[in-house]
Amino acid sequence: MIAEKKVAFYTLGCKLNFSETSTIARNFVSEGFERVQFEEKADIYVINTCSVTDNADKRFKSIVKNALKKNDEAFLIAVGCYAQLKPEELAAVDGVDLVLGATEKFNVTSYINDLTKNNIGEVHSCEISDADFYVGSYSIGDRTRAFLKVQDGCDYKCTYCTIPLARGISRSDTLENVINNAREISSKGIKEIVLTGVNIGDYGKGEFGNKKHEHTFLELVKELDTVEGIHRLRISSIEPNLLKDETIDFVSKSNSFVPHFHIPLQSGSDELLKKMKRRYLRKTYTDRVSKIKEVMPNACIGVDVIVGFPGETDELFLETYNYLNELNISYLHVFTYSERPNTEAVEMDGIVPKKVRAKRSKMLRGLSAKKRRAFYESQLGNTLTVLFENENKEGYINGFTENYVKVKAPWNPELVNTLQKVTLTEIDKDGLVRFNFSKQKILT
Repeated sequence: MIAEKKVAFYTLGCKLNFSETSTIARNFVSEGFERVQFEEKADIYVINTCSVTDNADKRFKSIVKNALKKNDEAFLIAVGCYAQLKPEELAAVDGVDLVLGATEKFNVTSYINDLTKNNIGEVHSCEISDADFYVGSYSIGDRTRAFLKVQDGCDYKCTYCTIPLARGISRSDTLENVINNAREISSKGIKEIVLTGVNIGDYGKGEFGNKKHEHTFLELVKELDTVEGIHRLRISSIEPNLLKDETIDFVSKSNSFVPHFHIPLQSGSDELLKKMKRRYLRKTYTDRVSKIKEVMPNACIGVDVIVGFPGETDELFLETYNYLNELNISYLHVFTYSERPNTEAVEMDGIVPKKVRAKRSKMLRGLSAKKRRAFYESQLGNTLTVLFENENKEGYINGFTENYVKVKAPWNPELVNTLQKVTLTEIDKDGLVRFNFSKQKILT
């Protein structure tokens, strides 16, 4: 009898993975399992994997070892993108009992007959072309904000990316489902929802792979803005070619959407953007940033950028560096290019030495710190709303303003998951912002 067994989860990678882990966990709980923290002893450990970076691949083995240290008889299950791309490789890792692909992971409990350890992991993985149906997900109970999945898969063919191989074609949740999930999240007292997916600007493509747009991303945003009880809605990563002026204008006037955008750039060189098969050139990106800042001067804009892509000469790297240095953005997420099997880029000439990639990555991380500092300084004196987190970090509580400035204050449990009006006063030595509570009405 499996009921009343303990199950724990570990998530690698993106917000989308967190939302899906949460959904899988709820399925376990509804079937009588007790969910515990990954640091605790459990009968089953589920690891949701990522394949975006080399690092995530390598971390998998150490996570497996950590789980087995807590219980060497535990049943270990691998799901997620890496599990879809390289199921046999994961199945061969010592201690792994079950590997499930892109479609199977949402029915994980049906693959568990008993919890006897396997000599080699059992694999159930579909052909990725079969991943043509949509499973809605959202994370809840893990944080003061929820990640709401609205879309999955991707039809883009970026030459460095394995995500279409790991997640299949672009497909969306129904508008009705998304709204119902948002209402359910709201009913649990969660103050902020982050919209997530692989390519959320592509929202609307049909549930069974037809390319017809039932709804657009703008329609989704407008509908979500009417849901009562949600104080904040945040758009996660969205492609610059899919972030339209109408959406930016709507967010600037909306009830719930916050002035924070995360927009992948990948390179500031048109030559490299073409080699990457991105669907825009630099001018489009510049226009997006200008439009956002025109209607929301205090908006926070985050940027994804890849260093060391094949053919990135010193001159082309400096083109990216100088472009970002002059652009009115707030921070960078820097990815060091790593070769991925079954991608076009892996066959390209002009390989950049690892040491050069590391140096360029360090330069851009330094630029990101400078940009974030300048953005935080521009916000000092402003009165903003902070949503406080639920963790005691060495005697301090952290929170984020609507435009993603991270603040700190002495730990006070009464602040957890509350929205407070504050006036930003100074940047502390750790880079976080101090504040005074505003005399304006406090929100709960």
